[in-house]
Amino acid sequence: MSIQSNLNNIKASLPEHVTLVAVSKTKPVSDLMQAYEAGQRIFGENKIQEMTEKWEQMPKDIQWHMIGHVQSNKVKFMAPYVTLIHGVDSLKLLQEINKQALKNNRIIDCLLQIYIAEEESKFGLDENELNELLTSPEFKELKNIRILGLMGMATFTEDQNQIKKEFTQLKSIFDSIKELKTENCSMNTISMGMSGDYQLAIECGSTMVRIGSSIFGGR
Repeated sequence: MSIQSNLNNIKASLPEHVTLVAVSKTKPVSDLMQAYEAGQRIFGENKIQEMTEKWEQMPKDIQWHMIGHVQSNKVKFMAPYVTLIHGVDSLKLLQEINKQALKNNRIIDCLLQIYIAEEESKFGLDENELNELLTSPEFKELKNIRILGLMGMATFTEDQNQIKKEFTQLKSIFDSIKELKTENCSMNTISMGMSGDYQLAIECGSTMVRIGSSIFGGR
C-alpha cells in the first residue's frame, strides 16, 4: 500500500468532526511530501529539532503539531511556526510557551495533557492539578497562549475495556471544564487515539487522532 492510499483509507473512515494528525516523526521529508501531495496538511512530530528541519524544507501551508514531551529550553526553536502543542503538563511550561510566543508576536495554541494511563512512564496532569492550573491567577495572565482542549494517551495494552475506561475518563474531565471560557481558553478539542485505538477513541468522544504507522508504515 502507498502512503497516499493509506491516507485516503483512513480519511474515509473518519467522521467529519475529527481532525487527522499524520504522525511523521523519524520519517524522511520525501514520505511527508507524498502525504502532502495526497492532501494532508497537519503533521505531528515529537522532536523539536527534527520538526524544525522539516518545517524549513517543506511548504509553508503545513500545520506542525508538537506531540512529544516538551522541554522548556527547546520551546524557542518552534515558537516561530508551531500550530499546536499537544503535551503541555505544567504551568511552568505554559509560561515559557507564552514568553516565546510573545517574542514572536504570536498566540500559540496548546492542549493540556491529562494523565489517564495506568503507567508510570506517561506525563500529564491529574484532574485536581488541571482545575488548579485553569483557575490560577498566573494562568489568567498568559495572553500569548490559548488552551484549545485536552490530550491523553491510554495505557499501552490489548485490553480494550481498559483503554475505553481511560478514554471515557478523559472525555468526562473535558466535559467538566469545557464551559470554562476565558480570553486564553476555549475548549473544543479532545486529542486521543492513535493507529491502534483511534476508532475506539472516536467512539469515546475524540475530535483529533494522531496516526503514524497506519499511514507511513512501521518505524
